[in-house]
Amino acid sequence: MEIGKRIRLERIINRKSGNTVIVPLDHGVSMGPIKGIVDLRKTINEVAEGGANAVVVHKGVVGFGHRGYGKDVGLIVHLSASTKLAPDPNEKVLIASVEEAIKLGADAVSVHINIGSNTEAEQLIKLGKISRDCIEWGMPLLAMMYPRGNGINQFDEKAVSLAVRVGAELGADIVKTNFTGSVESFKKVVDGSPVPVVVAGGEKMESIEDILRMVDMAMEAGARGVAIGRNIFQAENPRKMTEAISMIVHENASWKEALNHILS
Repeated sequence: MEIGKRIRLERIINRKSGNTVIVPLDHGVSMGPIKGIVDLRKTINEVAEGGANAVVVHKGVVGFGHRGYGKDVGLIVHLSASTKLAPDPNEKVLIASVEEAIKLGADAVSVHINIGSNTEAEQLIKLGKISRDCIEWGMPLLAMMYPRGNGINQFDEKAVSLAVRVGAELGADIVKTNFTGSVESFKKVVDGSPVPVVVAGGEKMESIEDILRMVDMAMEAGARGVAIGRNIFQAENPRKMTEAISMIVHENASWKEALNHILS
């Protein structure tokens, strides 16, 4: 691996465990100023102090989230966007470039691709372009790969495996995707990918136990970490939630041990 990309990856992956806790905070474009991302600097401070390895934000708010103090956290600039008001929210367009991310001091970039959507072909072309630019500039690429479209079960093992493999085949360094519901099925997803897979948090869950169990199962299946947004930044205590998830990801703690940490 080219030295520049390796150095940047080391900023978003824990050197001891080889895993990562990423907190996406890019929801403002798709959902607006929802709870947990109104004050980005406050939220980033909480998750950074809780042990997050990196956050994901859009280019226009990098400055609003930069603290300049406290525990360091990696910066991933998101290059894709769509809003909930769009005729087809599954259509993702590019709104930034790798070069812009470099100027902003990014450690990595991310793109969102919906496999099986009406605009899959266009999205794959964009993924190929960003992958090429990342190779050119030594920039790590996080590909958020989801099976989404008419009649598609986005948690189906075969559909998720396909989406992940597409991301790996087209040049992603890390692939984020949905958890398939069991250790056995997600292990097949992970085994089918030549690059590290991290699990998405998905919709906001009511139960803290459900979040921690999902993370525990994903790690048991061979995931290399998580990329969890709302279930961290909308938690009652985002710092403690980040600490608990980090215990599972980096210290091999059980979900029960992580839950006890939150409740202590």
